[in-house]
Amino acid sequence: MRTKLLIFSFIYTWSLFGQQDPQYSQYQFNQMVINPAYAGSKDALSAVLDIRQQWSGFDGAPSTQSFSFHGPLKKKRIGLGFSAYNDIIGPKRVTAAYGNIAYILPISNKLKLSFGLRAGVVNYVFDFNKMNYKDPGEVNAYANISSNKLKPDFDAGIYLKSNSFYAGISATHLNSAYIYNDKISYTNISGSLMEYDLTYKLSTHLFGIISKGFSINDNLVINPTIIYKGTKTINSLDGNLNFLINQRLWLGVFYRSDATVGALAQLYITHSLKIGYAFDKGIGKTQNKLGNGHEILIGFDFNTYKSKMLSPRYL
Repeated sequence: MRTKLLIFSFIYTWSLFGQQDPQYSQYQFNQMVINPAYAGSKDALSAVLDIRQQWSGFDGAPSTQSFSFHGPLKKKRIGLGFSAYNDIIGPKRVTAAYGNIAYILPISNKLKLSFGLRAGVVNYVFDFNKMNYKDPGEVNAYANISSNKLKPDFDAGIYLKSNSFYAGISATHLNSAYIYNDKISYTNISGSLMEYDLTYKLSTHLFGIISKGFSINDNLVINPTIIYKGTKTINSLDGNLNFLINQRLWLGVFYRSDATVGALAQLYITHSLKIGYAFDKGIGKTQNKLGNGHEILIGFDFNTYKSKMLSPRYL
């Protein structure tokens, strides 16, 4: 029981003071979730559904479902997109929806630079009934706090890509909206007046990604990728090494600096339909007790334009 309480404390602290945005293991195949400038970067109308269960060995562990859709307009100078996600961790549920626009600037025949903006709303729900209170007075104190908050949210990013290379920098929650900025007070068992500030706001998250594809032959592409994720309090780095075989099958391994290792596989069922799976496991003492992570990705490209990219499926 003590171990479970310690783990729940770790999860809650991680969510409240550290990383607030959902965690993904297949970022490079679903970059709309982190960078609005990615909209329209593919020569297709692209839709992606991602379902993730993190730390599956523990009740109340993070569970995320996300969907994104984007594509270029006819002249390929403007990209439009829509994204949404539902993220649950313990008593907290965050649901968000965004619309975004990107301007795509051709630098040369092979190099394009995109600038993207995203705006949306975040619905934050906290079920105080799922908390374990040390003092009966806390129950009524938290009952007076609204459990449902709706706030505006804004993101921005830039994205650079060529036939075999891409890099992006983005920031989420630029307006740093306050979800809770309340005070609670109650009288405890001993008759003392207890007062606390209940403050929770969305912190700006920074993302950086850089990737390069090396064509060994017509049947093999080696693709290393590095992804940075950071807030004021937590910084992490993911390293991915993926292999594209016969332009149909991705196989890869990755390491996260939070002491997590994993592997992924993605198969193109048809030229347009892809299905991917990622597995990750914590190797640290606390992370190992939290259990494994599982993620399923389904993507579909509509009306694909002809392209001279290194691989039609590289991006």
